[in-house]
This record gives sequence, structure tokens and C-alpha cells, in this order.
Amino acid sequence: MTIVDRPAGSLTVGPLRPVILKLAAPAVAMMACHFCFNLIDAIWVGRLIGPAALAAVSTAGFYVWVLLSLGEMVEVGLIAVAARRHGEGLPEAAARASGAAVLYALVAGSAVSLAGLALTEVLFRLMSVPADVARLGHQYLHTWLFGGPLVFGFFAVEATFRASGDTRTPFLLLAASVLLSIGLDPLLIAGVGPFPQLGVAGAATASVMVRGGGFLIGVLLAWRRGLIRLDAPDWGALPTIWRVGAPLSFAGVLLSAIYMWLTRFTSRFGTPALAALGVGHKVEGLGFIAISGFALSASALVGQNLGARQLGRARQAVRATIGYCLIATTTTAIAFLAIPRPLVALFTSDPGVIADGSLYLRVIAFAQVGQTFEIILEGALAGAGYTLWPQLTSTALTLLRLPLAARWSRGIGVLGIWLALSVTAVARGVAMTLFWLGGAWRRATV
Repeated sequence: MTIVDRPAGSLTVGPLRPVILKLAAPAVAMMACHFCFNLIDAIWVGRLIGPAALAAVSTAGFYVWVLLSLGEMVEVGLIAVAARRHGEGLPEAAARASGAAVLYALVAGSAVSLAGLALTEVLFRLMSVPADVARLGHQYLHTWLFGGPLVFGFFAVEATFRASGDTRTPFLLLAASVLLSIGLDPLLIAGVGPFPQLGVAGAATASVMVRGGGFLIGVLLAWRRGLIRLDAPDWGALPTIWRVGAPLSFAGVLLSAIYMWLTRFTSRFGTPALAALGVGHKVEGLGFIAISGFALSASALVGQNLGARQLGRARQAVRATIGYCLIATTTTAIAFLAIPRPLVALFTSDPGVIADGSLYLRVIAFAQVGQTFEIILEGALAGAGYTLWPQLTSTALTLLRLPLAARWSRGIGVLGIWLALSVTAVARGVAMTLFWLGGAWRRATV
């Protein structure tokens, strides 16, 4: 095992502000690219097909969210392990851990996709959506799942680069994929020129094609740079990757399952309300882009600095990261309050969807600051390898959405559902702040 000196570009040396911004800027841009895939699908199907197709992509997207959340188990765990090895000056150990993670991701992605194909009928029956929405949702989800393993694998490739302090390369891969998706989506949905008319399945086909291509190119680049060893994977790193990544990943799976159940409540108020849930969730992602990008930066910063035994620098980095992110999320909160109707109208001209979606954004605006603390501190705690108790607490608060939404929606309609989402998001932010201030993460081992 080779031990090397820390390079000048390491996250453990130099002034923090330029380090944070240099790491966060491409990470935020990268999260924007991830967000854009489903956003592009929703905009094109909403405009080219109609509200039922928009609702179908939104409801099918909740199982896609399950797949992505399980992929994040590898991503979060690998960042914690590989960043710690890089911080310790052990790049060979980091590369071998990355090799094991990529191979595991392909196998796990295949298993999750096969499960999704088998359970599609049950999923849409559980959500109690209208027949036309279910039919279109089947088409979208089945197509998407065929490319699921490569999408799953891309999470491990992203983590490989980011753990080494390189967020630029995965961003460039994702940006190219998004640009291709923007062009391919309408061609495959509407059947322009020589392209077949695939409808909602065309949107899913475009997404998995470009993401799969990004995965293959990413593996090749990481191999050439010595960041990954597929020929000598360290299978012994997988238990730690699972232990660190599983709590955060399963919290994402639970959140998706809760949204599926909330769909049952929302569908009682008609297809426009159902479409509004999906549109509101996507527009809310504007703030999530900044938060998640800075959270990825916080995770790598904490991981490397703890590996270098620089606890004070890790704390300082997290405080500064939250401060920078609040500038962005305060801006999105103001936009949600001031111009919700134009934001929802990007997806559809249906007045019912616009009305319900605008109400969603006004209510969720108040959760933007809470989500900033929640998600960035989750990332910081994950970088330290301390995820179990924070995620158990987050899970309990997330589960509260179901009884709150059921009770409040009986009295005040869809507003009750939107309020349940906002209130619990703020509560999770308070909980993560208390875990970070408590300091138990300092004793976690990776």
C-alpha cells in the first residue's frame, strides 16, 4: 500500500473559502444536472402530451427516486471511505475501494431494476392513480428500469472523483448528458424525422441512454487516472460503505415511499392536484440543487480533514458551507413566495395544476432554510461516518407526514398535505443541528 504526501490541492490545506467554493461550485452544478433529467422529462411530456402524462412521469418518478436513493448508499459510503483514505495519503486503498463499489453498484442496480419491473402493477395500484395515468406511468417506468444498473453505477463513479477532491470531471460528464437529453427527449417523444414516436417511453429512453454513456466514459477516465482499480477491488471496504451509506439511503427510500402514499391522499382531489404534487416537488428542487451540492462538498471536506486529524478545520468548513448555501436558499424561498404561478406554468398551461402547484410552492418556501441545515449537516455527519442515529431521527420525523397529511387534508384539502411536508422538513433541520452540535460524530470510525 503506497503512502504519499498530500498534494497542494488537497482539501486539508490552504484558506477554506476558496477551497469550499471551488469544491461546491461544480458540485452544485452537478446536482443541477441530476435534477434536470427528470425536470426535462416532465416539461416535455407536459407540453407535448398533457396533464395525464405529466402526472404519470411524476408518480413513476417516485420509484425512480427509490432507485436513486439506493444508489446514494454506494455514493455516500464510498465518499466517506475513499475521502478518508485520500486524507490519510493512501490513494491506492481509495482506488481499490472504488473498484469494489462500482462492481457492487452494477449488481445491486440490476437487482433493484428487476424488482421494480416485477412490482410495477402493485406500485401504481398502491398509489390509486387514474387509469390513464397508470397506463402511461407503466410505459415510462419500465423503460427507465432497463437502464437502471448503469445509472446506479454512475453514483459510484461520481463518488470516486469527488472523494479525491475532483468535482469538475463528473460535472462535465453530467452536463454533456443533460444537453443530449434536452435534444433527444422531444425527438423520441414526438417522433421527429427518423426517430420513432415513443411518447412517455421516449423521455425515459433518452434519460437512460445519456446517463449510461456517462457512466462508461467516467469509468474509463477514472481508470486512466488511477482513481479506480477494477482489477483489484477491495471487497473488505463494502461493509463500511454499507454501514455508512445505508441509513441515509434508506431514509431516501422511505421518503419516496411516503410520497407514494401521499399520492393516495392527493389523488382524491383529482388529476390536477396529482400533477401539482409532482410539479411542486420538482420546482422545490431548485433549492435542493444548491443544498445538495454544498452537502456533497461538506461530506468530502469533513472526510478528508478528519482523516488528516484536523477537527477544527472540519468544523469551520461546515459552518462556512451552511452560510454560503443560505444565500441561495433564501433567494429560492423568496421566488417561491413571489412568483409561484410562472414557475408552475413552465410545465403546463392547465389552470387547475397551476393553482394547486402555486399553493405548494408558497407553503414549502418556509422549509428552505430548515432543509439547508438538514441536508448539509447530514452530508457532514456522513463524511464523518456518523449516520445511524441522525437518520433514525430523520426517519421518525418523515413518517409523521402520513398522519399529519391524512388529518389535515380532511379539514383543509390539499393545503393540509403541503403543510405536512413543510413542517416536518423544518423539524428535520432542527434535529440535524442538534446532532452536529452534540459532537458524537467526532468519535465515529471509518
